[in-house]
Amino acid sequence: MPTDSTRRILVTSALPYANGPIHLGHLVEYIQTDIWCRFQRIRGHECHYVCADDAHGTPIMLRAQSEGITPEQLIERIGRQHRADFADFLVAFDNYHTTHSPENQHYSELIYQRLKDHGHIARRIIKQAFDPIQQIFLPDRFIKGQCPRCGADDQYGDSCEVCGSTYSTTELINPLSAISGVPPIERESEHLFFRLGQFETLLKGWTGAGHLQPEVRNKLQEWFDVGLQDWDISRDPPYFGFRIPDEQDKYFYVWLDAPIGYMASFQHLCDRTRLRFDEFWGPGSDTELYHFIGKDILYFHALFWPAVLEGAGFRKPSAVYAHGFLTVNGQKMSKSRGTFITARTYLDHLDPEYLRYYFAAKLNNRVEDLDINMYDFVQRVNADLVGKVVNIASRCAGFIHKRFDGVLSPRVPEPPLYQTFVDAGSAIAECYEQREYSRGMREIMALADTANQFIADHKPWEIAKREGQSDLLWDVCSLGLNLFRVLSTYLAPVLPATAAKVEAFLNCELTTPGAWQRIERPLTDHRIQPFKHLMRRMDTAQVEAMIESSKQPATESAANTPSIEPMAETIGIDEFAKVDLRIARVAGAEQVAGADKLLKLTLDLGGETRTVFAGIKSAYAPDALIGRYTVMVANLAPRKMRFGVSEGMVLAAGPGGRDLWLLSADDGVQPGMRVK
Repeated sequence: MPTDSTRRILVTSALPYANGPIHLGHLVEYIQTDIWCRFQRIRGHECHYVCADDAHGTPIMLRAQSEGITPEQLIERIGRQHRADFADFLVAFDNYHTTHSPENQHYSELIYQRLKDHGHIARRIIKQAFDPIQQIFLPDRFIKGQCPRCGADDQYGDSCEVCGSTYSTTELINPLSAISGVPPIERESEHLFFRLGQFETLLKGWTGAGHLQPEVRNKLQEWFDVGLQDWDISRDPPYFGFRIPDEQDKYFYVWLDAPIGYMASFQHLCDRTRLRFDEFWGPGSDTELYHFIGKDILYFHALFWPAVLEGAGFRKPSAVYAHGFLTVNGQKMSKSRGTFITARTYLDHLDPEYLRYYFAAKLNNRVEDLDINMYDFVQRVNADLVGKVVNIASRCAGFIHKRFDGVLSPRVPEPPLYQTFVDAGSAIAECYEQREYSRGMREIMALADTANQFIADHKPWEIAKREGQSDLLWDVCSLGLNLFRVLSTYLAPVLPATAAKVEAFLNCELTTPGAWQRIERPLTDHRIQPFKHLMRRMDTAQVEAMIESSKQPATESAANTPSIEPMAETIGIDEFAKVDLRIARVAGAEQVAGADKLLKLTLDLGGETRTVFAGIKSAYAPDALIGRYTVMVANLAPRKMRFGVSEGMVLAAGPGGRDLWLLSADDGVQPGMRVK
């Protein structure tokens, strides 16, 4: 665990491919990373965040040809679009570069030469897929067919999205060229290989030493079990990329020079600052290096990349953090349903901080897919940010300006309350550090509830009507704004634009290094500025307009699926009254063999027990459920399931996944009690 002393940190996100626009699925990663980096800086650490466009490969070459331009013109245009999208989503890179750069060519050639000199490069003739119509060797992603492991259709030539297996294109069943649609033929060609198997012992040690999430480490064991294969790092012409030195018409495979782009981008930053490259990338470096990536590129970052760095004499990452994919309303993003939303389309309709907060409220440190439910999106942003946080300032600021000339009270009326907010900073900081953002947002919103309750209890609008209560009014509103300042500091990594507005309003710093620690001292006898609007409520109509503008002609059967989940048909009060809701105590809980989400619960209804299968495995271990309470639909007809008969339904609060909450005995409930 890093100490709280000043740290030196270099952070990267995976490089977006320079072949199309940024979309919401991409933004999960860049927002997650940006929040983490902003948090580190606010805590006073030296943290550098670099990235670049991944600008090489056959797809870019083919698209440029189809548009009648050069690959260089294409990647320059896409690069401008990517930079603008990231900037408008408040993703604050210290440097954003391109892999088609002198720095990347230098390090690619240097690393290759070192690997070659150390005996880590092999040469052999292989058979490759060749498009007889286009007269081109086909890259993995331009061949589709059946997975040789699980038989899934329409899978790429290098990996299966269904079972996660990796394989060579020659293993694919019934392959077709994605360019011409004809079956590829085989042709022989001499290629260069990185001898990954030479690093198996090193990689087993590194992957098991805490540099990866537990589920990633477990996944990698599958690849160790089948044996690490040599990695083809060369490609035949025509190809857009760097030529391999001393080779006849061979190019570096894009996946060799893409991660090297992290180093190149940092070198580009070093060249215009006083940073020293070797202090961060040299062997034995004591700085911290973190890669944030999607789960689809684990193999490259958790096996190839550390082995390449080791073989070339550079340091390995401190950790690689993987995240899941984004779904919208529980489904893959769809152009026909309007849920394949580009960054720019979103920005045309909505505030970027809405999405930053919603992602933060859903993200954790596990490799789990994240779902954006459009109805929940609107409700959560409005309830949390506008209804809770901004509401605190709007309820207090007016009195400070009208009655006290814009100056906060010299007193803190309830020091223990303020200290409670300050003390919560340690737990919230740990949530940020461990990338448990969703838990951190819950902690912050619980504090916001406390602040609003303080204001509601004291009713400054009523105090203002009473004579002789001026000091009390001053103290209550001043403390309310001090609590708002603490909350705004905790939210600053997520909402940097709003934090900047709060800084101007309160005349204090929230985002500069050390701001987190400065909240220990409240603002007293301190002048503030007139309150100005901080954030608007989100309108469902804005979301619907965004979805409508994202739609393309239907190519799927689900083209008319509503993007915002509609309400169910209305029922009468008599029908609702038939639902018998009872408090039940969990008397027993056990795993269900073969079930991913279910637990088998034995529920005590106060003299009667029921067996219920509940989908809460992701939120609770069986032992943690014993003795807890839940609300049960007691008069639901028994349902026969594959695992047995379920005699009711349990209810839990929360957005789902790991975020589900049951009751405890402290909530004053008893088995069998009816819920009305």
